[in-house]
Amino acid sequence: MTSRGTRTTPSTPTVRRVAAASLAGNAIEYYDFSIYGLAAALVFPQLFFPQSDPFVGTLATFATLAVGYLSRPLGAVIFGHFGDRIGRKPMLVVTLVLMGAVTMLIGVLPTYDQIGVWAAVILVLLRLLQGIAFGGEWGGAILMAFEYAPPGQRGFFAAVPQVGPATGSILGNAAFLLVTLLPQDQLLAWGWRIPFLLSAVLVVVGLVIRLKIAESPEFSAVKKEGRAVKVPALTVLREHMRGVLLVAGGFLGFGAFSITVMAYLVNYGPNTLGISPTTMLTATLLSFCIQIPMILLSGHLSDRIGRKAISIVGSLAAVAAIFGMFWGVGTANSAVIIASYAVGFGMLYTVAYGAQPALFAESFVPEIRFTGMSLGYQLANVLGSGFTPMIAAGLMQATGNPYTIPTFVGALLLVSMVCLVRLTALACANNMAAGTVPSPDLARAEVLAP
Repeated sequence: MTSRGTRTTPSTPTVRRVAAASLAGNAIEYYDFSIYGLAAALVFPQLFFPQSDPFVGTLATFATLAVGYLSRPLGAVIFGHFGDRIGRKPMLVVTLVLMGAVTMLIGVLPTYDQIGVWAAVILVLLRLLQGIAFGGEWGGAILMAFEYAPPGQRGFFAAVPQVGPATGSILGNAAFLLVTLLPQDQLLAWGWRIPFLLSAVLVVVGLVIRLKIAESPEFSAVKKEGRAVKVPALTVLREHMRGVLLVAGGFLGFGAFSITVMAYLVNYGPNTLGISPTTMLTATLLSFCIQIPMILLSGHLSDRIGRKAISIVGSLAAVAAIFGMFWGVGTANSAVIIASYAVGFGMLYTVAYGAQPALFAESFVPEIRFTGMSLGYQLANVLGSGFTPMIAAGLMQATGNPYTIPTFVGALLLVSMVCLVRLTALACANNMAAGTVPSPDLARAEVLAP
């Protein structure tokens, strides 16, 4: 880049290599995060909260799940600061190592029977560190792919690391699916630890891939031209809070959706309806396999028809999907459950989801992009993902009606749709000022602008 808004275009092999590195690390981070969520639903109530009654045990377990989301904004600020000051690549290495180390420690953590209440205390502290690492990982991975992408293909390439959640969750679900085949006593004694310890292998693979890539050309230009901001978080808070809040609102409903179907329903099906845990994990695993091509298609379509159209259609599709999935699980029929997950979580949920990374990145200038988009996204995870399982459990306890939960999630998805449309206008304004063309939405910016 020689001036704001212009930059050299890396070669195609380089772009692909960077996208692969972003995907690999993001997948590993989501593997670590997803196996915690599965363990929280399937084994942690018995291992770390055995004194509680079933409802309180479930609530306490989901509270530890929430801690990992509450600490994400802190990670977004910490790693966003250094990502906007030092570079995207170093932060990707640090977050990967931190997340892997914490996950392996969880795998060797003594249980309540061995060290009493300290087991739960240490689990919460490790979960806190996991959330901090995760808070910095997502933004850095997205930005490396986004800032390397050729003009007119940023939606697609930013969607590549967005496949990381599905890929990592496939690995996590597959690992837990295998250990749930063990007898219950062996699963609780040692089987649950295996997926956590396998993280060591994945971290080594991820590090080898990430250490071979160069810094983002767009950020390199920021440093070369002396445009780096001294305290990115302060600049974001003073000048870019509208973008942060719109990003947070834009992902709010989608975060609530994913945690509901991955954690709450996985717990609700076996413990309330008597559905086999294997059925729930199989349904989740299949939906993640379907998500991979769908996310890439979503990113590609956002480059062709615009982020706004994808956001509207995708948000409404997700509302229909969450109701359909609760109906499917409510039948207690394995085939219906698997089909509802495949269509709802595998297809309909991803229509807007794959287009979001590019839209979030476009909404901030490069100097504060890491901090701004990460903070907004992680705030959404706190509000939409961190508390939703507890809210869902509370709604079910208070009303006895499972459909109060998709009603709640559906309302959040409509909020997200409004925020995504407004965010499209902000992204168009930013890109017009920079002289770049993010998507066909730019041609209609006069209509969209607030």
